[in-house]
Amino acid sequence: MSNPITAAPEAEARLFSRELSWLAFNHRVLEEALDADNPLLERLKFLSIVSSNLDEFFMVRVGGLQVLNGANRRERDPSGLNPEKLLAEISQRVHAMVEAQYTCFRDEIVPQMHHAKIRQHDETALTPALYDYVQNLFEREIYPALSPLSLGDPERIPLIPGLTMHLAVRLKPAKGKKTLRYAVVTLPRKLGRFITLPIDEGHNYLLMEDVVRLFIERLFPGESVQECLPFRITRNADMSVREDLASDLLAEMKDVLSQRKNSPCVRLEISARASKTLLAYLQELLDIDESHTYSVRGPLDLAAYFSLTRTTGFDELREKPWPPQPLPGLQPKESMFDVIRRGDVILFHPYQSFDPVLRLLEEAAEDPDVLAIKQILYRTSENSAIVSALARAANRDKHVTALVELKARFDEARNIGWAEALEQTGVQVIYGLKRLKTHAKICIIVRREPGGIRRYVHFGTGNYNEITARLYTDISFMTCQEDYGADATAFFNMITGYAQPINFRRIEAAPLGLRARLLELIEGETQRQQQGQKGHIIAKFNALVDQEIIEALYRASQAGVKIQLNVRGICCLRPGVPGLSENIAVVSVVDRFLEHARILYFRRGGEPLVFISSADWMPRNLDRRVELLIPVDDAACKERLIGILKTAFNDEAKSRHLRPDGTYERHPKRKDMKALRSQARYYQDAVELAKRAAPENTVVFEPQRPIHSA
Repeated sequence: MSNPITAAPEAEARLFSRELSWLAFNHRVLEEALDADNPLLERLKFLSIVSSNLDEFFMVRVGGLQVLNGANRRERDPSGLNPEKLLAEISQRVHAMVEAQYTCFRDEIVPQMHHAKIRQHDETALTPALYDYVQNLFEREIYPALSPLSLGDPERIPLIPGLTMHLAVRLKPAKGKKTLRYAVVTLPRKLGRFITLPIDEGHNYLLMEDVVRLFIERLFPGESVQECLPFRITRNADMSVREDLASDLLAEMKDVLSQRKNSPCVRLEISARASKTLLAYLQELLDIDESHTYSVRGPLDLAAYFSLTRTTGFDELREKPWPPQPLPGLQPKESMFDVIRRGDVILFHPYQSFDPVLRLLEEAAEDPDVLAIKQILYRTSENSAIVSALARAANRDKHVTALVELKARFDEARNIGWAEALEQTGVQVIYGLKRLKTHAKICIIVRREPGGIRRYVHFGTGNYNEITARLYTDISFMTCQEDYGADATAFFNMITGYAQPINFRRIEAAPLGLRARLLELIEGETQRQQQGQKGHIIAKFNALVDQEIIEALYRASQAGVKIQLNVRGICCLRPGVPGLSENIAVVSVVDRFLEHARILYFRRGGEPLVFISSADWMPRNLDRRVELLIPVDDAACKERLIGILKTAFNDEAKSRHLRPDGTYERHPKRKDMKALRSQARYYQDAVELAKRAAPENTVVFEPQRPIHSA
């Protein structure tokens, strides 16, 4: 059971703290690393995810809180905590989390990896042959890339990049002087973190920082190095464009990226072996206090170990692969246009392949009957097949419009690159919208057919990113129904042409009517319950923060509506409180794939309404982002989505239930190993769907080959 989320004692205790709820989520990720029943490299993967999550948390949430606290802002958040109290609570909990994380790494993961022949070597105990190998590697490939910088002149302190490994070096005072000298050596990210050693058995490696430390005096000839230890800092990234003053959004976004490089330090991570002298010097240099200093007994930046979990040759230390299943009934040479014309299509990634979505775009790029493609790109992969397809389409004189969201946090640089590259191919590029992030996932393909113009539409809950489509659970919905095509076109024209908002036929969009529609749907179930019918709401999303939505759910619960919420991460709603929320259950599933799909169900008197959405139930999604809510009417598609929702609440293996006090409670482990695991069930269902749709009684003609004598 995790730590309680809590609210301030004087608060009404109707809501949990957003920040502390997020930390509770990261603790659930940590629990997967602590679970000895998980395969070894899966446990290491979860340890690395904990660190990666904390990096973003400090850059955004802690950075913002420190700015508020520095300005002596004492306003309380909805849970009743002010920035000062929140920062103190965050520090306490993160220190405990990091201690548990590194205890697991040192005492369990490293010994078991060593036993499995994945070994980190001590740089001071190398054999002569290995020492020579590492020394040659250092001189040839590492030393030329290093640039030690003096920290002696307080007026000319060099920029120390965030989220990068550095070595802090303490040097003996110069002859005739008493003042200690300090320097910093930044390890270029391009060098990599792990140095593979030429040992036949297993996988053997050194850490880059240990290799540089081994030869550190090579960087300071004629001087005495008294101390050399790794450290890492996190800088505040909670800054945004002043769009009211920005005449060129692209230039302004580039300026934001530049500002992040020298923004205030919000966290210092350093080896626990650092002397008090060195630690105090760095804290003063970076203006960081003890509460946000993390001295760790182990290697910094466990997020880097994610790459180590993919080391080849150790499949027995991982989960059994779940290869994505094909779209049922899709033939190798069949057109996706033909498939969608037969009926609406639902895909559940990554259990089902993302390839049909790629195939649809690639067909559209080549098809001479396709007139136009319109698409929103929020986050894309590094070598995006989607972007390549759009570029090819433009080169073939199709009218291609892409809205590239430049304000997608931490993907800004990549999106700027894609936007500029697409423009060069002739794509009409829109650089997002002023004062709003465009987070909707939509693609429209306009095609000339014998019966006239037909629009094929893809709606999604996840990004057009073929890499994360193998890691995140998301829904793809493809249709060519006229109402969806008309709404999709009107929506796209509204955001690209700055047209006046309209009334859509089927869909709903934020920040226009999505919030009102959700409140209307919740109120509808409340009224039916009050009239003697059964009210029932099931919803799956990543975060629940919005107070107005939460209060509507509380009213529905008080009326007797059964409410089941599958919330992966932040949940500020307090479930199970008598007289307030006793009819609300909240479950969180943390497993091998990141839960990311947004699916909604409202019973509506026995004629259910089912939706998919790009939006979480947070103020930013409902008020400051462009989002979509898509109704799904096809009977088979609705049944599939309802089954996904219900399965999450039957999970006995990887689910946690949120209790009224803010703790998350797991199911007791069953000895018979028959506990239902929702993600495993989803994959089994995808396999069965593919099998049922496969052609039966297929005859394979195999030639008999002659047997040659020896």
